[in-house]
Amino acid sequence: MMLRTSASRVLDDSDRDEVLALLDTNPVANVFVASRVRSVGLHPTRLGGQMWGFGPRGALTSLCYAGANLVPVNAGPEAVHAFADRARKQGRRCSSIVGPAPAVELLWERLEPHWGRARAIRWSQPVMATTQKSPYPADPLVRRVRPEEFDILLPACVAMFTEEVGISPNGGDGGALYRTRVAELIRIGRSYARIDDGKVVFKAEVGAVTPQACQIQGVWVDPALRGHGHAVAGMAAVVEAALSCFAPVVSLYVNDFNHAARAVYRRVGFHEVDTFMSVLF
Repeated sequence: MMLRTSASRVLDDSDRDEVLALLDTNPVANVFVASRVRSVGLHPTRLGGQMWGFGPRGALTSLCYAGANLVPVNAGPEAVHAFADRARKQGRRCSSIVGPAPAVELLWERLEPHWGRARAIRWSQPVMATTQKSPYPADPLVRRVRPEEFDILLPACVAMFTEEVGISPNGGDGGALYRTRVAELIRIGRSYARIDDGKVVFKAEVGAVTPQACQIQGVWVDPALRGHGHAVAGMAAVVEAALSCFAPVVSLYVNDFNHAARAVYRRVGFHEVDTFMSVLF
C-alpha cells in the first residue's frame, strides 16, 4: 500500500530559489518549466498557471507545473498521487500532460477515470541532446527571422503545429494566442528559418532557454522540399546558433514513430538522454 505522506501545495515567489534548485538537478528534462520560472517567477498570473510542490518547505522533492500543460517534475508515485488528487479536484484546465514517461503514465492512469478519454497519447517520445556543433555542414542561409517576416513565417508554423499535434492552433481564440507566441519568439531572436523568395524552406525555434540548457521546437521543412537535406543542414545551423547564443546543451524531444526526424537528429549529433510521454486533449 502506498503511503500518502503529505498533500501538494501551491508555491509562490518565496519558494523560487528552492524550486530552481530542484529544477536544476535535471536541466534538460526540466528546461521548459525552469525557463518559465526564471522568466516570470511563481506568481500564478505571471506564470500562466500554478506551481504545485510536494514535500515540506525547505525540503521539496517534486513539482508540477499546472498551466496550459500539466508537467510533473521529479515526481515519484507519492508525489504523482498528490498532484493527481489536486488536478482531479480542480478539473482539467490543460491542453496536455507532458513530461518524463513514468510520471505522466501514472498521472494519466489516475486522471483518466475523471477527465475522460484523451484525443491522442504519445507513449514514447525520446528526449535528445547535444553539446557540440554538428559534424554535418550547417546551411548558411538559415538565419534569425526578422519581425517584418512574421506573415511569411506564420503559415509554416501553423502547418507544423497541425501536422505535429493533429489540430490547428487557430481554433478556440482564432489563433490569437498562437500568433502572439510566434511573434514573441521572432522578437526575442529565437526563431530561425531559411526563406527563399518569400517562401519558408526550413524553420525551427528555440522555445525554452535556461543558463544550463535550451530546447528546440517546431522543426519543419516544406513538404515539397523534403528529402533534399534541408532538415539536417538547417538543424546543424540552429544547433550552432543555440550553442553560441543560448546554452551549452541543446535538446529536443520527438515522437518515437517519427523515424525520419530521429534519423535527422542523430545525424546532426543528438543522442537520446531520456523519454517523455504526452497526453493530448
